[in-house]
Amino acid sequence: MRRYGPNRLRTDDGVHPVALLFRQFRSPLVLILLAAAALSLALGETTEAIIVIVIVVASSGLGFYQEFRADSAIAELRRRINVSVRVQRDGTERTVPISHIVPGDLVMLTAGSLVPADAVLISADSLNADEAALTGESLPVEKRPAGDGPIGPENLVHMGTSIRSGDGVAIVIETGIRTEFGAIANAVARFEPETSFALGIRRFGLLMTQVMLVLVTVVLVGNLVLGRPVLDSLLFAAALAVGLTPELLPAIVSVTLAQGARQLAAKGVIVQRLVAIENLGSMDVLCTDKTGTLTEGVVSLACAVDPAGIASDAVLGWAAVNAGLQAAMPNPLDAAILNAAPGRQMPQRLSEVPYDFERRRLSLLVAAPAGPVLICKGATGSVLPLCSGVHAGTGVEPLSDPTRVEIEKRIDDWSGQGYRVLAVATRAMHGSESCTAADENHLTLAGFLLFSDRLKEGIERTVESIRKNGIRLKILTGDNRHAALHVAKAAGIATSRIVTGDELTGANDRRFVWLATHANVFAEVTPGQKERLVGALRRAGHTVGYLGDGINDAPALRTADIGVSVDSAVDAAKSAADVVLLRRDLDVLLDGIVAGRKAFGNTIKYIGITISANFGNMISMAVASIVLPFLPLLAMQILLNNALSDLPMLAISTDRVDAEVTARPRRWDFKALLRAMIGFGLVSSLFDGVTFAVLLLVFHAGASLFQTAWFVESLLTELAVVAVMRTRHGLFRSRPSTLLVVSSVAVAVATLVIPYLPFAPILDFHPLTVELMATILAIVAIYVLASELLKQQLSLLAPARKSPRSR
Repeated sequence: MRRYGPNRLRTDDGVHPVALLFRQFRSPLVLILLAAAALSLALGETTEAIIVIVIVVASSGLGFYQEFRADSAIAELRRRINVSVRVQRDGTERTVPISHIVPGDLVMLTAGSLVPADAVLISADSLNADEAALTGESLPVEKRPAGDGPIGPENLVHMGTSIRSGDGVAIVIETGIRTEFGAIANAVARFEPETSFALGIRRFGLLMTQVMLVLVTVVLVGNLVLGRPVLDSLLFAAALAVGLTPELLPAIVSVTLAQGARQLAAKGVIVQRLVAIENLGSMDVLCTDKTGTLTEGVVSLACAVDPAGIASDAVLGWAAVNAGLQAAMPNPLDAAILNAAPGRQMPQRLSEVPYDFERRRLSLLVAAPAGPVLICKGATGSVLPLCSGVHAGTGVEPLSDPTRVEIEKRIDDWSGQGYRVLAVATRAMHGSESCTAADENHLTLAGFLLFSDRLKEGIERTVESIRKNGIRLKILTGDNRHAALHVAKAAGIATSRIVTGDELTGANDRRFVWLATHANVFAEVTPGQKERLVGALRRAGHTVGYLGDGINDAPALRTADIGVSVDSAVDAAKSAADVVLLRRDLDVLLDGIVAGRKAFGNTIKYIGITISANFGNMISMAVASIVLPFLPLLAMQILLNNALSDLPMLAISTDRVDAEVTARPRRWDFKALLRAMIGFGLVSSLFDGVTFAVLLLVFHAGASLFQTAWFVESLLTELAVVAVMRTRHGLFRSRPSTLLVVSSVAVAVATLVIPYLPFAPILDFHPLTVELMATILAIVAIYVLASELLKQQLSLLAPARKSPRSR
């Protein structure tokens, strides 16, 4: 592995610490400040330059530390998801992590395997690969072993694809970024569609940039017109812009999401992409299969019966041969059959038509005393139409229309009782050594297999809890419509309309969206239809989650806003998922949804508090810088103010969130943020104006005393607004987290004592008298009361989300 490097894409490694460090300094405003500090050094203003550099580096270092911790936490969580592959090295077969694959390894591939690298097939049995992740082609592609001739596409399997059916052995030729998938990923940096949360962050950043440019331009031009020194004016304007910008937002988002990821990991939910937590919080539709989610997922064979519904050992025998000799990956239904028929002697296997999700059946050709026999097992709706005869007693009779109707009614009755029903049919194939899908006709119906899977205990309560949390639960299953309807009703899912795969076939996009939106149960659907249903729901404006663990679920998992799988899922499903559950339980997923809403709530809380407090102070500073004969604060004082006020914000990720915030899906509301910014900002500016008047008219403050007093007042009001705006409830009704309280109190104490410390003169601070300090504290107390009253009229968070057109 040393020679070739780890078998993974560079984007799998997370952000390199050096790149993460440099990312803290990519803000143009920070670069302007550093450039101005360098200019100050050149002009001999050493003290001020050093202070500016120290504050900028300290703030950026804090952001780096928090983001690095968050990145390391999520990398550690990812390592808990076990994706490995069976290989043969030096004649020994072993299981190794995918990242350890090297060229020359012989890789064992079975249905459900994720192809770990680019490889050439040296053997293959009915092997079909899903190459949608590489080519966009939804239908599986048949693969064949390479011969003596040139190697073609049909002989190659590629990293990032998965095996849909069959099995094979391939020799690895390329790994990591040297693979076909790696080349594409390197070219497009593994482009992911922009999530609603990322879009909100980008739009917010654009808004703040526009406000900041206008404010900085006015201040800079105004100070230059008044004849202020160019360097001082530039430093002041740049510091003002930094003070207005919530520059710790990336760190706050990362820390908040990493905190959520760690909390979820403790509950058995592993997050593979941090932004998935925010998507969980905004999800308003959850699509899932019923098996293992609504039911126990422990499938057992209740009975094997002949077409008349009488228990039949012969039907069980045919089914056991089909299940025991098929080459696809083991599945719960086949395992249940083999458990019910232990010790059966197996005939010689001649050929196979592997299962696929379009045909929904599997056929096996085996040797028999009277000649080869084709045994077909699959969904009743796919096998019964191919039957022209029916086993009756010791003979075979034609399958008449009345008999067919009677059999279909019996199937409906079984399905309505909650059984999953498969059909078993046979056909004599005299003289044949192989079979194809074309041979699946003129079958003789042997009988049926009835499987049971009990509903999970308490599932009705869980489904009701999901509904109360503003999420519509939809069943997408390949099972019979009657079985799906039985489970849906028993679990308490609204079933006013059930849609089948046949109804979806041929539906145009508009019809598809209408059906996807208005129905909750979809039965007898194919993997392609599941993927299209998820896409239709997204086009209708929903944030869609999909829970699946099979090969057939991978396309829908990739399409959903939030793909959810389980640790026991096939590798293809785990790779496509954003979130992996260590146990398949809707209650666990609901914990993740609540955590996502908490993360979103705390992120919006930080943004609302920061822009409201900063906007008011910066507006006051901008106006004062033009009206006063001196700068209201020096650049280094602004930066220190900003750095100190940001410290408690790092504790926002640990803060409690109001119950109403987690009760419904959340979304960005820029109007609410603007209302908060303007409303609280103007109140802050009003009290700043009062402070200015008191300082100038009552205390006759000069430049140094004015700057010190306002530094204290502005920082205390910023801390006070944290307590006010962190909750919709009254100031003392919602208790903040311990870390938030401790950090806020620590910064408040530091603010009060800084003017009296020995190094205060270096920052141009002046000691405050007892009377002046008492006056500032009184102004802050009245400000808190006014802000509390204003809060009743404004809201930081959007109201409960209403899904478009569907409610």
